[in-house]
Amino acid sequence: MKRSTALLAAISLAALTSPAMVMAHEGHTAEAQATKTYTAEQFFESTAFSVGSPSGYNFSPDGKHVLVNSDESGVFNAYLMPLEGGDPVPLTTSTGNATFGSSFFPNDGRLLFTADNGGDELNHVFLRAEDGTVIDLTPGEKVKASFAGWNAAGDTFYILSNERDPAAFDLYGYAADGFERARLFTNEGGFSVDAISDDGRWVALSKAISSADSDLYLVDLAADEPQPVLISEHDGNVSHGVYTFTRDNSALIYATDEHGEFNQAWRYELASGAKSPVLEADWDVAFLQYSPSGRYRVSAINEDALTALTILDTRSGETVTLDGVPEGSLGSIRFDPQETRIAFTVTSDTSPTDIYVANLAGGSAKRLTTALNPAIDETDLVTATVARFPSYDGVEIPGILYKPNGASAAKPAPMVVLVHGGPGGQSTRGYNPMVQHLVNNGYAVYAINNRGSSGYGKTFFHMDDKKHGDVDLRDVVAAKGFLQGLDWVADDRIAVMGGSYGGYMTAAALALHPEVFDAGINIFGVTNWVRTLKSIPPWWGSFRDSLYDEMGDPAVDEERHRAISPLFHAANIIKPMLVVQGANDPRVLQVESDELVAAVKANGVPVEYVLFPDEGHGFRRKENRITASEAYLQFLDEHIGR
Repeated sequence: MKRSTALLAAISLAALTSPAMVMAHEGHTAEAQATKTYTAEQFFESTAFSVGSPSGYNFSPDGKHVLVNSDESGVFNAYLMPLEGGDPVPLTTSTGNATFGSSFFPNDGRLLFTADNGGDELNHVFLRAEDGTVIDLTPGEKVKASFAGWNAAGDTFYILSNERDPAAFDLYGYAADGFERARLFTNEGGFSVDAISDDGRWVALSKAISSADSDLYLVDLAADEPQPVLISEHDGNVSHGVYTFTRDNSALIYATDEHGEFNQAWRYELASGAKSPVLEADWDVAFLQYSPSGRYRVSAINEDALTALTILDTRSGETVTLDGVPEGSLGSIRFDPQETRIAFTVTSDTSPTDIYVANLAGGSAKRLTTALNPAIDETDLVTATVARFPSYDGVEIPGILYKPNGASAAKPAPMVVLVHGGPGGQSTRGYNPMVQHLVNNGYAVYAINNRGSSGYGKTFFHMDDKKHGDVDLRDVVAAKGFLQGLDWVADDRIAVMGGSYGGYMTAAALALHPEVFDAGINIFGVTNWVRTLKSIPPWWGSFRDSLYDEMGDPAVDEERHRAISPLFHAANIIKPMLVVQGANDPRVLQVESDELVAAVKANGVPVEYVLFPDEGHGFRRKENRITASEAYLQFLDEHIGR
């Protein structure tokens, strides 16, 4: 389930957490440890892996391979991964644009994949034929498109495209043979097209009313004149989202927070309109999906930034147990068409995502990839803990705390407060080479989940609505006092850092609270909300009202936007700053960073600027991630030391 504010997020600053309160994990004691130090290049020589789309065919028709995406070459490409072991076989060979495999065709070796141009986010959907030739199925200079799944028969695949209207994504059906296409749904109401039933009859839509309120609609494509029908009548603010249709095409499984603080999974009967609960917990239901026949239900709960995944055999009512799987978080479950095998990922805070395959009938899982650079000893890396503290007004704020090996009261570590993107993002469990590189080189990291973060209930999430740059920023400021209370933290050497909205918070901290932090790293952060909110890319059109509801409408809230924009207060900045920007960024324009850097230079304050000509909002190229991480470490070494 996605929220409109997540559109501003750019990078996932993942972290690992466990239930603890305000204190570091007891396992990280003060005794010196013989920890080897590694370079940024060594950390990023680890390989990033993912599997294809959850709505695609991820096992090859011959059953011998699984579709994976990897940045082994330095930029993401699609590969055939042999299930019996061996080297992956490249299906795409891009050297510049990140390319992601979406789905095999059901009965042959053709491939659907997506790629943009230099990070401009204008993704197209491409076909790779079995002879290696490539066809752009969604041509057009300003077109943005995405793969949206297959019908059950395997003779039609779906694509969403904004070619008709830059602000609206229409649904198209393509014939698997010949690629004749038809527009199935014309999106004239600002909807998000979220799911299509297996029989191709039903389309589930969502529509944001505000940041706290949204609706669900169904379209019956078999009707003479298909029109969206509201199915989520409610009073007050209720957030809704779509998980999936049931495989028998009888019901829609949807998300709602109508019945409590957290998203629950509910069922809507297509024939009668009856609603009933499916899954609820004391945390958000992160996702729910079914195997091809519907026999297996896969669900996940976001438990305090840890994803807890369950595979349920609906016939027996038993939970599937996988043998031979190492400790870590499971994800991206992909079934073969016969439901005899699954491919899945496993990750932890000290190990990047690896891909495994297992037989559902039993037997040990088989590891297909080794993502961590073999030059790195995993025992040198750090397991994190969750730490909570009372903020300036008593609200409890959670965050993910990394303590470097060897840090102690006698040898305190400098600290980096890391702010996630969003504004409604969340720092979660998982391996992050950028974070581990800093921690391995002696820096403590606290990945704060300030108020306004997702994952902690709707009340916490909406505490910063139209108060951005104020109440959420004051949480970040208050974190310094908490961290100074840890005897192993160097209380006079604390920096702030973040990407996207976290980059904004970094710049705002230095401009609006100039004495608090000792340095800041702003990674493609907004500096001028007046301009940013007026220059939203057209494909965000269906989310604009919700975004304005949360951040404020630039037509009436310009004064407040100026008050919270670092650029208009840059004269206050007195602490060193590093700014990182992608030249092709459609969300935070390069001019944002150019102007901030010029303003800080005019203050006579040390400021460094790293501009990537081949990146957009985030990093797609491995060499650029390495360059950026080296710059972070060098900047911190110079200004807050080790």
